[in-house]
Amino acid sequence: MKNGSREEDRPHAERAVVLHPFLKRGATGLRDAEACLEEAIGLAEAISLDVVHSECVGLSARRPATLFGSGAVETLEGVIAAVEAGVVIIDGALTPVQQRNLERAWKCKVLDRTGLILEIFGERARTREGRLQVELAHLSYQRSRLVRSWTHLERQRGGRGFMGGPGERQIEADRRQIDERITRLKLELETVTRTRALHRKARNRMPYPVVALVGYTNAGKSTLFNRLTDADVFAEDQLFATLDPTMRVARLPSGRSVILSDTVGFVSALPTSLIAAFRATLEEVLEAKIVIHVRDIAHAETEAQREDVISVLAELGIDDAEQARLVEARNKIDLLSPEDREIEVNRAARSDSVVAISAATGEGCNGLLALIDERLRTDRRVLDLSLPAIDGAGLAWLYRHGDVLERRDDGADVHLRIALDPADAARFEARNGA
Repeated sequence: MKNGSREEDRPHAERAVVLHPFLKRGATGLRDAEACLEEAIGLAEAISLDVVHSECVGLSARRPATLFGSGAVETLEGVIAAVEAGVVIIDGALTPVQQRNLERAWKCKVLDRTGLILEIFGERARTREGRLQVELAHLSYQRSRLVRSWTHLERQRGGRGFMGGPGERQIEADRRQIDERITRLKLELETVTRTRALHRKARNRMPYPVVALVGYTNAGKSTLFNRLTDADVFAEDQLFATLDPTMRVARLPSGRSVILSDTVGFVSALPTSLIAAFRATLEEVLEAKIVIHVRDIAHAETEAQREDVISVLAELGIDDAEQARLVEARNKIDLLSPEDREIEVNRAARSDSVVAISAATGEGCNGLLALIDERLRTDRRVLDLSLPAIDGAGLAWLYRHGDVLERRDDGADVHLRIALDPADAARFEARNGA
């Protein structure tokens, strides 16, 4: 159990209580529950709630009406009133009936994990596509409930959708209105998705393969992205600091360029509706030549986080058969003890798909770029080409797009043995009428 505000300097932030319910029978241990509670607190603080009380609540069984037993509901009512909380976060799923009954019992707003993540996404979405996806997820979530106002969704940005004024409980739109809005949103998203597909097709005509960063939220993806691309993407020690995808060009040791894509972070129990809503965004991952799984190796739950990410990737279609595309970047080795750090570095050195790095200090990042370089070489075609020595543009193009392995000049012609991507080889052959 934890008490006391974690943000004493935020007097205007809404006061919140965070509860992590877990079944006593068959529980894996309080430490796991405490880790889950800590993450839920981080999620609450990500939308600037002032967490004044938090605790793990053991359940003998999940009650259909209130989730918690009647005694726990009464005890928590006293705690919530004592700390004057305006919202209670339940780190788990609530049915509409459970949510309504708890609000009546505790006389305050109640959000479950899905609702909380939707709030964060609503605040963080910046692009038009991101805002549309968040709104669609909000409406799909509320459609099954119809117990709250959804007028906040008329705003351009999502944001704090379930955090309306005290006592706001009336239904302001019926199922037909929500369905009509969902239909309009899907049509708008289809247009945006087509535009994104055109952009992706244009990138496929470019000589730059896509390398996507994925990982658990707050694993350090944006910090690594900034390190590798000299960009200034927002990167904070905060859950879901990045929501909208960002793409920049990065240079590899060979001189070759790649497009690096930073994506939204995953989280345990990520609602399926959100994965579906952001599938268009995550298609960048499906199209990527290489997927870099950024892990916070210093986190106590790093193995559990890894399993969560692998699970989401599998749901997206990147399963065991596509593991060749995956590279694991074990980040934050600067936070490990010297002994553990040495173990991680040595372990990574023995693998051809793992690299130990610190995105914050830059340690190991050159090794990561070299590994990407090596992976991209494996699918290249080795060709023997000849072209006139006076074709300076053609020679420059080949040097820019491929790895020249051998060169022989015989005066009138230049003979090259060169490694090219299949797409670049096809372009060259088309250019020369082969």
